[in-house]
Amino acid sequence: MAYRVVQWSVGGVGRQSLRALVSSSDFELVGVFSHDESRVGRDAGELSGLGIETGVLATSDTGALLGLAPDCIVFTSVGETRPRRAVADLVRILGSGANVVSSSMMNLIYPPAAEPGLVEALAEACTKGGSTLFTSGIDPGFSGDALPLAALQICERVETLRVQELSDYGTHPDSAWAAPYGFGQPEGAPAPILEPGVPTLFWGGMIKMLADILHVELQGLEEFCERWYTPEAFDVPIGRMEKATLAAVRFGVAGVIGGRQCLFAEHVTRMRHDMAPHWPQPPAGTSSVHRVEIEGRPSLTLDLCLSGGRSERNGQGLLATAMRLVNAIPAVVAAPTGIVTPLDLTLGIGPVCQADVRHL
Repeated sequence: MAYRVVQWSVGGVGRQSLRALVSSSDFELVGVFSHDESRVGRDAGELSGLGIETGVLATSDTGALLGLAPDCIVFTSVGETRPRRAVADLVRILGSGANVVSSSMMNLIYPPAAEPGLVEALAEACTKGGSTLFTSGIDPGFSGDALPLAALQICERVETLRVQELSDYGTHPDSAWAAPYGFGQPEGAPAPILEPGVPTLFWGGMIKMLADILHVELQGLEEFCERWYTPEAFDVPIGRMEKATLAAVRFGVAGVIGGRQCLFAEHVTRMRHDMAPHWPQPPAGTSSVHRVEIEGRPSLTLDLCLSGGRSERNGQGLLATAMRLVNAIPAVVAAPTGIVTPLDLTLGIGPVCQADVRHL
């Protein structure tokens, strides 16, 4: 019996998850929600880019979708810039009895580290509806839980653990990706994602989860940020970078244990691969890597590189984010009521992967 699923929003991540839901016989897509009126009334097959007719049309009628009593909703609506609306939507969905896998509200990656009032509201909705909420993605998400867990299984001793995303964002065709960092702007320009407190809001939960996994007492979180300004002007797909504007940034959150920084969630984000060459780099020939580095016994480096053709490269992170959610649906539907993390679930290969294996 297929899982009855609704796709909630059809943005960058949502389009990828919608494609997976339409393509797999393990799911029955029963509805699609869109905030964008230009998508309302269009077929899910068209919105997913598959160019087929499914008979499922996008709607902005939330009541009608919840009335379908889906087993799970894939919630990929943006939450960080519209938290009140996102939380209100989640509370309504969970209270209706639908389970949710979500890429929104990154501070919910590890609920014990999130704002208590937020967690309480969502937990109450889960209790009311007998439903389950799981929030994840690729970063934060898979790269900060599954990869470190895999690496830690072969370690005798850990002195430092560093989770990194090293990425060239300059190849991204959407200029909106530059604004949160202040790329292409002179020194002193606004950079919302780098403002004090924001990195902790997004990635602090990952550090706290790692501390709990390691059974160590976290004394505090410390943010760090370095900026690199280009000595020359240049053009990249994301936009024009004038001389003396921001072209690379290294930032993150460090967890303090025993008086020293031991756990790190770090990003090195560039507009071109040769910017800030003294900072950590992806492997040669790749534009991005999710990396786990452990100093200990043994010391190790574990790299995850998402590959694809040049035209697909920028979508691989969106695809990975979407599939972490889609492949978690069976485990979330089967999970007890409440807000869960990867530590509460048995997450293996998902039904989409199993379907592919059966055809080999």
